[in-house]
Amino acid sequence: MGWELFSQGGLMMYPLAVCSVLALAIALERGFALRRNRIIRPEIVSVIENIHGPEDIGLALSVCKQYQGPFSSVMRAGLDNRELPVDEIRESILDQGRQEMGSLQKGLVVLETVASVSPLLGLLGTVLGMIRVFKDVSEVGVGQGNLLAGGIAEAIFTTAAGLFIAIPALVCFNLYNRRSETLILEIEKFANTLLKKLGAFQTLQQPEAE
Repeated sequence: MGWELFSQGGLMMYPLAVCSVLALAIALERGFALRRNRIIRPEIVSVIENIHGPEDIGLALSVCKQYQGPFSSVMRAGLDNRELPVDEIRESILDQGRQEMGSLQKGLVVLETVASVSPLLGLLGTVLGMIRVFKDVSEVGVGQGNLLAGGIAEAIFTTAAGLFIAIPALVCFNLYNRRSETLILEIEKFANTLLKKLGAFQTLQQPEAE
């Protein structure tokens, strides 16, 4: 039954099938990868919040090295450059954050493209199907009602398939895009916390240097 429905859509069902596989794969992968506890590691949050002096930096670095990921990389960018002026530490954090943003939003462009292209592929399939219907009409006349109904049904099937793929893909894109933006803001919050602590340590050390 499934193959019969697929074959009714004609040639455009093949690119639609590819779109559906891509959308499903990306949706599953992003659903797993963008879990908060997987990105915002509680162990790193704890060690950053408990930095009270320069002597705590070593522990923070070791924990960040233990848990790889965007959050860890951004925190390490600040910790590794702690001896630099605060403005340069901030710039290092921002540079690393821009790089890690791509990993959080990986695949979302493809998901958005599938959501946009699938209805167009379905519509193209419908247009091609209607062309075949009109060709049949020119050959057998309008008296063959069953033939016309079947041809129109086949033509419309690709549009339905395109919408069936596009709607969930669009929902997943919006969901994961919003989730990635929320995670980016949360990483930024902890980065600012770390930056303030490193700046405070430098301020305390200045009189000693003098």
